[in-house]
Amino acid sequence: MNKDGGWRLWLSCQAGRVARTPASRWLIPGFAHHYRIPRDEAVIPVGGFASLQQFFCRSLRPELRPIASDPGVLVSPADGLITAGGSIVAGELLQAKGHTYSIGELLGDAARAEAFLGGCYATIYLAPADYHRVHAPAAGDLVEARYIPGARWSVSPRTAERVPRLFAQNERLISYLDTALGPVAVVMVGACLVGAIRVNYDPLWNAGPGPHVADRRRYDPALAFTRGQELARFEFGSTVILLAAPELGASLCASSGTRVLMGAPLMRTVNPAEISPPAAPECLP
Repeated sequence: MNKDGGWRLWLSCQAGRVARTPASRWLIPGFAHHYRIPRDEAVIPVGGFASLQQFFCRSLRPELRPIASDPGVLVSPADGLITAGGSIVAGELLQAKGHTYSIGELLGDAARAEAFLGGCYATIYLAPADYHRVHAPAAGDLVEARYIPGARWSVSPRTAERVPRLFAQNERLISYLDTALGPVAVVMVGACLVGAIRVNYDPLWNAGPGPHVADRRRYDPALAFTRGQELARFEFGSTVILLAAPELGASLCASSGTRVLMGAPLMRTVNPAEISPPAAPECLP
C-alpha cells in the first residue's frame, strides 16, 4: 500500500474509534442537521443512540423499506445513487466517464469473474446521509465470502472520476449467493472514514483497519437468506456493487444517476425460474 493509502487507513481507524465513543453521541444532532437525515425514520434504541456510529448504522422502520415481491426481480441491496450499471462487456465495468476496471480485479478471482462475464452489474454509492445496511437482493444460499484488503480512497462520484481502478484498489468484502434465478455477488467496497464493514453471518468477516490478509471462507452447509434479509453494514459510507450472472438475463430497472431504495426493484431477470410475476416495472434494454 502506498503512503497515501496508509494515511487514509490510519484516518479511517481514528474516525471509527472516535465515532464509537459515548461522547460522540453529542455530535448526532449536528450530523443529522448537516446531512438532512430524517431522524424519525430510525428505530431508536431504548435510551437513545449510544454513539455517532450507532446512529450512522441505524436500522429503519421496516414499513419504510418494503421488499418487492416480484420473484423475477433482484431488489436493491442498499439505499443510494446508481452511478454505473448495465451489461458486463469484455469483462469490464464502468467506474466513471473515462475509467473502467476489470471484474477479475474487483473479485480477485479469475474463475469467479468468468462466471459473471456477459452478466449485469449495478454500482450504488452510499452518501453519508443514506441508510448504511446492506441486504440480500434475492432469496438464496450464501456459499462463499471473500475479504480483500486494500486502500481507503474516498468513493464519491468526484473521486471515481479521477482515481483509476478505484473500486479494484479499495478494501472489499464479497458475498456470493446462489439463488433460484442464478448466482449473484454483493461486493461491499470500503472507503476513507469507513471504520469497518460489519457482517451479520460470520464474525470473522468484520473487516476494518488492522492487520488483515486476503482470505475466503466457503460455507457447507450454505447459509440461507431471505430476500431483503440483512447481510452486513458499513460503519460510515461507501459503495455496493451487485453482480448478476449471465444466466439471469438481467437488465437494469433504473438508469445511472437515479436514486434507489433498499428493497426496490433493481434488475429484472428472464430466468425460467421466474413464476408468473406481476406486472414488471419499467426496465432498461
